[in-house]
Amino acid sequence: MGNKARIPDSENPRVVIVGGGFAGIELAKSLNGVNVQVVLIDKTNHHTFQPLLYQVSTAGLEAESIVYPFRKIFDEQPNFFFRLAQVISVDTQTQVVETSIGFLRYDYLVIATGATTNFYGNKEIEKNSIPIKNIIDALSLRNTILSNFEKALQIEDDEQLNSLIDFVIVGGGPTGVELAGALSELRKHVFPNDYKELDFLKMDIHIIQSGPRILNGMSEEASLKALQFLENLNVKVWLNRRVESYDGYTVVLDSGEKLITRTLIWAAGVSGAPIEGLDKKCILKGSRIQVDEYSKVVGYTNIFAIGDIAAMVTPDNPQGHPMMAQPAIQQGRLLGENLTCILTGKPLKPFHYKDQGSMATIGRHRAVADLKINKKEYKMQGWFAWFIWMFVHLISIIGFRNRLFVFLNWIWSYISYDKGIRLIIGNPKSNKPVEEEVPKALN
Repeated sequence: MGNKARIPDSENPRVVIVGGGFAGIELAKSLNGVNVQVVLIDKTNHHTFQPLLYQVSTAGLEAESIVYPFRKIFDEQPNFFFRLAQVISVDTQTQVVETSIGFLRYDYLVIATGATTNFYGNKEIEKNSIPIKNIIDALSLRNTILSNFEKALQIEDDEQLNSLIDFVIVGGGPTGVELAGALSELRKHVFPNDYKELDFLKMDIHIIQSGPRILNGMSEEASLKALQFLENLNVKVWLNRRVESYDGYTVVLDSGEKLITRTLIWAAGVSGAPIEGLDKKCILKGSRIQVDEYSKVVGYTNIFAIGDIAAMVTPDNPQGHPMMAQPAIQQGRLLGENLTCILTGKPLKPFHYKDQGSMATIGRHRAVADLKINKKEYKMQGWFAWFIWMFVHLISIIGFRNRLFVFLNWIWSYISYDKGIRLIIGNPKSNKPVEEEVPKALN
């Protein structure tokens, strides 16, 4: 394999970062001005603001509003280099990363590959459902939703028609809850104007949650209020249920109950995305990489892991930190400081997660927020939580242009009760032809 990376040699140590998510971006920023050469490798050329993927998938935002090119983020950082490539493996003995464009030597390797959708080994569900983990997934879901409504206008059989306009969301975490809220807003305010021939009283939205409550990572008050919001929006929430199979039409639950839909949205879990070449002993359950309190991969001195891929296991935190943006950002920032400490011979600082709380929105004027400010906890629901959710997400988006576009879109949607990005561009998820008979659901 030829070497097409063409990274210039440098007298300074080379820090290779694999993955440009929240953790990788924050680390690269923190190394600006440090005497190192920073090389970021990613299979896309942009950072994606994942918390708003659901709004792209439900036609609330354009894809361009939540992505930002790496080269634009770091255009004024002289020690930064980016290469578009897929990392294949790492040779920890020779300190070389093998990529799809060649081999790259490193002095320090940082794995920030994030997570991938976890289908728990169910190949049938993986084949027929739609995940929502990246911008391609979000656009595929948007295309599928809109294409199915166009097909529904051509169908006379009620069972087949309903299969096109009903939705099943697997997973009652923030992504699932926010998707259900967005779909209910479309059902009430948007779709009746676009598809006047359809009866939207027949459009059903389901959430399947394996545990006894939704938003399991938030407070019980937030969970109960979110459930109330969803029920008020006529979203059917199935608790203590698991999906056993889905063939593109029939969702079979472990309780024996069945639902009919052509759109199963999988938001039920994620697993780490490690790279080949690491000692298998450091790969834990969920494919996360075990690291110490300094983000060093266990068994190595110059390899680190941060963000969703990293499991910083301690007696007080046996599962590792939650796979969310805030731990990733904080780990990336601290690792930048610690790499500087390594180079200058100073002692390293252990990582302590500053939990700032969590939020979820469930449609217009409906949100729940568990915030932690100065070690005090604040629990809010409704209007105020909704405004806080919008403000926090708006200021977190990278790029002034993106923040402006998102803000204007939100203002327009609020005033007009409309979502203006209802375009089918690209391919929807393809299942069996509509003409084939659809099995009947059991009541």
